[in-house]
Amino acid sequence: MNPAASVIAFTSLSGLGFGLLFWLGLGFPPVTGWVAFVFFALAYLLAVGGLLASTFHLGHPERALKAFTQWKTSWLSREAWSSVATLFVMAAFGAGLVFAGIAVAPVGWLGAVLSLLTVFTTSMIYSQLRTVPRWHQPLTPVLFLSLSLSGGALLAGMTSVAPWLLVLAGVIQCLHWWRGDQALASSGTTLATATGLGSIGKVRSFEPPHTGGNYLTREMIYVIGRKHARKLRVIALLLMVVLPAVLLVLPFSHALAALAVISHLTGVITSRWLFFAEAEHVVGLYYGKRT
Repeated sequence: MNPAASVIAFTSLSGLGFGLLFWLGLGFPPVTGWVAFVFFALAYLLAVGGLLASTFHLGHPERALKAFTQWKTSWLSREAWSSVATLFVMAAFGAGLVFAGIAVAPVGWLGAVLSLLTVFTTSMIYSQLRTVPRWHQPLTPVLFLSLSLSGGALLAGMTSVAPWLLVLAGVIQCLHWWRGDQALASSGTTLATATGLGSIGKVRSFEPPHTGGNYLTREMIYVIGRKHARKLRVIALLLMVVLPAVLLVLPFSHALAALAVISHLTGVITSRWLFFAEAEHVVGLYYGKRT
């Protein structure tokens, strides 16, 4: 199992947390007092937990604060700023609900917009990478946003809206997989184009450039069997979309709602693991791991 993908898979939880904050900012569900505290605590646990997971995956976590200095050019820096802004704004909004039973609507609306902005900036960290054709497509931000909104609606207990959003997210996920499977071949990137030697004949690797592993082979190159990928896709879709949607249309009970949430969380983590494990970074051509 790819250790990098396994760690980063848990960053998907931040999207669910910010999705829940989005709906809370719009006033759904309309809660106050200790009930509001529980919803906000869950949202912050997911959002901050996912962000910490991505921070600890950095080569030098102690330098994480430097990410805030590159906001003009770096989507990672923009994610850092937007996430902090969201957490502060929603903390103020949540404090009003919890301690005073007052919903300052404009503050909540601002927090909702910032929540979606944070998810968008996260998606652009991956979507901007031309070196990973599977990610470099317009559907990547759409996928991140759809999963955040549907998961947030599920966590907010919006049983009338969440099933439809889950189905929509499932359709987008399938489209992302379909386009992603063709992305590397469609990019036209080959060993011949990478070396510039295609004009003189067929180019192939004579021998591996390294006798052992290195950072690139650990973090950027992972080959997952097509048969295993298909199985994991089916599992992810069933847990992430189908089972929660079915449970939500049944007569409501807290046990079924909890099962729907657990199923969705497990499916999203599986889907995100595949997102990284199937990345197909073009550097794999150099190491003879792509055809």
